[in-house]
Amino acid sequence: MSPGASVGGGPAEAERGLWLAGAPDRTDLAIFTDRALRLDDAAVIRLRTRTDDSVIAWVATGFDVLASRVVGGRVTPRDLSVGADALARGLASGSGPGHVDPGFAMDSAWHGALPPDSGFVHLDDVPARVMLDLAERGAELAREHGSAHGPPASLLDQEVLAVSAGDLSVGVPMRCVFALTAMGFLPQSGQDAGADEIVRVRVQPAWLRIDARFGSVCRRRGDPSLVLR
Repeated sequence: MSPGASVGGGPAEAERGLWLAGAPDRTDLAIFTDRALRLDDAAVIRLRTRTDDSVIAWVATGFDVLASRVVGGRVTPRDLSVGADALARGLASGSGPGHVDPGFAMDSAWHGALPPDSGFVHLDDVPARVMLDLAERGAELAREHGSAHGPPASLLDQEVLAVSAGDLSVGVPMRCVFALTAMGFLPQSGQDAGADEIVRVRVQPAWLRIDARFGSVCRRRGDPSLVLR
């Protein structure tokens, strides 16, 4: 056996990179990466092992909200931050399953903690159409009152939806709605196929999480700026 080879013909344990399970996973991650680059051409994506056969990709959206997408595959090391531009090039170099070169490690460029994988309480399901309507109204207000620096903070921080279950209630800020639409996690406006879709609102003491068909967004509760620290 040659140096660095692995038992069973798989990649050597010391080998670094991303291995995707199939072509749909490559496509899904490429779309996620492209959306991240539209928001920030210097975006950093954090790839983490979720299960033995799945990887979760995280990115800071610029709205003080984190976005994530799960794809089939594995990553070595198990927690790796890379430039979105380099990852996009690696994904574009192939068309199916297998190894992806994610580029140089940029672990020091990731600022802030990630939400836990468990401990969230399901509050309620909200029709995706409600989120789309809120996004459209928010975009109109942003065009009217925004500046070269983007929508005003007062608009972003406004809680546009209240979700509750029993004695537990949480407000959903416009930041989360904008992040959902900017990352393409909701069906496109006007598509009949999305009329019956829902988004799931979950919460735990430190985080608010909203799960949509194409991905999730998370917002730190209490002091949201801690997301970027």
